Amino acid sequence: MTGYAAPIADMRFAATRLAGFAEIAALPGGEDLSDELLASILEEGAKFAGGVLAPLNRLGDLQGSRLENGVVRTPDGWAAAYRAFIDGGWNAVPFESGHGGQGLPWLIATALQEMWHSANMAFALCPMLTQAVVEAIGRHGSPQLKALFLPKLVSGQWSGTMNLTESQAGSDLAAIRTRAVREGDHYRISGQKIFITYGDHELAENIVHLVLARTPEAPAGVKGISLFVVPKHLVGTDGGLEGRNDLRCVSLEHKMGIHASPTAVMSYGDNGGAFGLLVGEENKGLQYMFTTMNNARLSVGLQGVAIAQRALQKAASFARERVQSRDIANGDAKPVTIIHHPDIRRMLLTMRALTEASRALAYFVAAKLDTANRHPDPAKRRAAQAIVDLLIPVVKGWSSEIGSEAAAMGVQIHGGMGYIEETGAAQFMRDAKIAEIYEGTNGIQANDLIGRKLTRDGGATAKSFIAAMRSLDGGLGAADAELSPLRAALAKGLAALEATTDWILAHRARNPRDAAAGAMAYLRLWGTVAGGWLMAKAALAAQAELAAGEGDPAFLRAKIITARFYGEHILPRASAHEAAVTAGAGTLMAMANEAF
Repeated sequence: MTGYAAPIADMRFAATRLAGFAEIAALPGGEDLSDELLASILEEGAKFAGGVLAPLNRLGDLQGSRLENGVVRTPDGWAAAYRAFIDGGWNAVPFESGHGGQGLPWLIATALQEMWHSANMAFALCPMLTQAVVEAIGRHGSPQLKALFLPKLVSGQWSGTMNLTESQAGSDLAAIRTRAVREGDHYRISGQKIFITYGDHELAENIVHLVLARTPEAPAGVKGISLFVVPKHLVGTDGGLEGRNDLRCVSLEHKMGIHASPTAVMSYGDNGGAFGLLVGEENKGLQYMFTTMNNARLSVGLQGVAIAQRALQKAASFARERVQSRDIANGDAKPVTIIHHPDIRRMLLTMRALTEASRALAYFVAAKLDTANRHPDPAKRRAAQAIVDLLIPVVKGWSSEIGSEAAAMGVQIHGGMGYIEETGAAQFMRDAKIAEIYEGTNGIQANDLIGRKLTRDGGATAKSFIAAMRSLDGGLGAADAELSPLRAALAKGLAALEATTDWILAHRARNPRDAAAGAMAYLRLWGTVAGGWLMAKAALAAQAELAAGEGDPAFLRAKIITARFYGEHILPRASAHEAAVTAGAGTLMAMANEAF
């Protein structure tokens, strides 16, 4: 199976030329940041991803995690890799130094996370969930709760999980039934949660579960949900462990992909109630949990980028080696490697263009997240946060779909060999699918985009951002003729995005079904056009470097060609998305339920 080599050159280009690394380094707390430090961190991360995590990926898929006599066992090599991960300080990268973190920007952490997920997505899910727990406790926990849990969560000595879903509720959190009964200064938790990623394992010394539950007197619906810290092992006032809590993993899900990630059914309170500590105030649990969702959904979108990159590397390697059929433009009947065939090149360039565009968008949003967290000007923080809120559903939904699209193309490029598990291409396709489902299905992301993120300010943020993207037009106009098709395609895409934005704003209040019917197409339109804008910026930056005699000419020429391909083959999708958005719900709702 082809190994993984992190695309450091493109990661650095996306961070420095497209996401604004220099601006992030100029923010408070970035005094020690430099291009050289960024390069060094990425190089060391690439060594760990390629040398430690990637070799375990196939083994983990074959062995999976298993539940034996009440104990969850991860695949061979997992425990040693996790120890190396936390010993290397990788878990602590983006967290505050006051709790033992390194205080590095989310932009850097995002690039590293891409490496972890490309190398071994099933492994990378464990620190990804811990990140969400750190953020929730860090934002909403009491000083005592922070002191007790954050240092060991930040280091990775303890891991964390998010417990939202219940079998009868699914994505409808208003229907959860897990109960929390006050008992002095703590609560007793009872109930069952499903789909809990790394709900139990032997990698970390303790597992800190964030659990959504209801108190007996809580109001109905989402307004009556509270958030609790429920550790696997009880924690003393000095931070030491004091025996098992009343919770257990009762089964592991048998999944389509990410086999090595233990997805647990967790039971709380089988013997009187699990010990839990309230986070913040009662009945504000969902509000608290949603403050962690931006980073979590950014991470899931990044999984799509990561799997697309891994699938691309494997497909390109196969295409350069597999000899089959003659070159149709060459009279020689001798067979050639399949990378000579136009349809193979079409698929490879599609994978490459989508991967680079989605990477650029994820890094751009990560940088805006840093601005929202660190900028000294409150107005700049609010403006950056508004862009983050608008684009997070797009990153999650569009990028995760790209992961599946690229992985499927990777199988197709392998032909019959791709359908054989031993080649490894099918694993990427199986692993990629879950990113479209968890942390809110992509349909939920689309409804969030049109129902909350677009309309809460009357479309002001969306329209402002569209105007900002359109301002690139002058730069493309000044470029040489090779970018003129890209300029025209981007202009059409922006016009489609603006028109559909106005259409949804006009129709949502009048007939919500009309807007909802095109919500997914609208999300895809946003991703397609924002990705095209960033690819155009990439082409201009590459041209500027070439003109100045800077950088690697081969890399920069490939960047321009990939951007041109995006304009010719990807941006035209915008017109189809516009048509789907503005079709409304008439045909969609016309068929009787019984006819399906």
